[in-house]
Amino acid sequence: MFDEFETRTVYTGEASVFVRYGGAGPPLLLLHGHPRTSATWHRVAPILVRRGFTVVCPDLRGYGRSRGPAPTPDHVAHSKRAVAKDMVEVMQALGHQRFGLVGHDRGAAVALRLVLDQPQAVKRVAFVDGLPLSEHLTRADARFATAWWHWFFFAQQEIPERVINADPDAWYRGDPEVMGQENYDEWRTATRNPDVVRAMLEDYRAGLTVDCRHEEADRARGRRIACPVLILWSLRDDLEDLYGDPRSIWRGWAEDVRGHGIDAGHHVAEEAPGPLSASLGDFFNS
Repeated sequence: MFDEFETRTVYTGEASVFVRYGGAGPPLLLLHGHPRTSATWHRVAPILVRRGFTVVCPDLRGYGRSRGPAPTPDHVAHSKRAVAKDMVEVMQALGHQRFGLVGHDRGAAVALRLVLDQPQAVKRVAFVDGLPLSEHLTRADARFATAWWHWFFFAQQEIPERVINADPDAWYRGDPEVMGQENYDEWRTATRNPDVVRAMLEDYRAGLTVDCRHEEADRARGRRIACPVLILWSLRDDLEDLYGDPRSIWRGWAEDVRGHGIDAGHHVAEEAPGPLSASLGDFFNS
């Protein structure tokens, strides 16, 4: 994976962030989702390098090989604001003051926080299989709770750690043929680490508490995304089934919103790297 990419650990004061980076040209930061690592981009990143980008793929705080502070009762240590700050510091350490931004799944929540908190750093942003966390919660009904029950299970204290760590291979399932063997091996190593599991759960606990409050405060102040926004979603996932066209929700957060669905399941970077890379390349080159 990631031939001709370099790796580095960036220390942000609170966290140590493992990052892969390669290429030359306009910088593009790719943020993975749960329960993946930066390796999820292993098929997409080389294509974007060939299209002329410098591509940066970090492990989010606590995921993969990145580490953060111990969890706090208010979950602030794993808030999207804290993780977004990590990402800006990573990009600055690599010499990039302004960049394109892509977030998938939980990475989309980090991308939203980053572009709202530090809009001067982001030229354009793409959200893949994601909505603002507060938008999910304001629409939560029995269908949502049934389909996305893990949000509320993960929010419980201690119980999910005991359940998942008792047999992580049974809990987290992946297919090495679909994922690619090296990506699968890296992901499996991460999910067997109790510290990583705890951090991933804290990501969700923060999402239902401090992160949601931050988004609600943004809406109350009328904060919106100023740069162009691309919305992509997997047609074989359930985002459109639950909410209809996700672009209509994102238009409440930004003026310039475009996008489309991609024929893939949820882990689109692994399942449909060609269409995803084409969409991202066209958007960030325009």
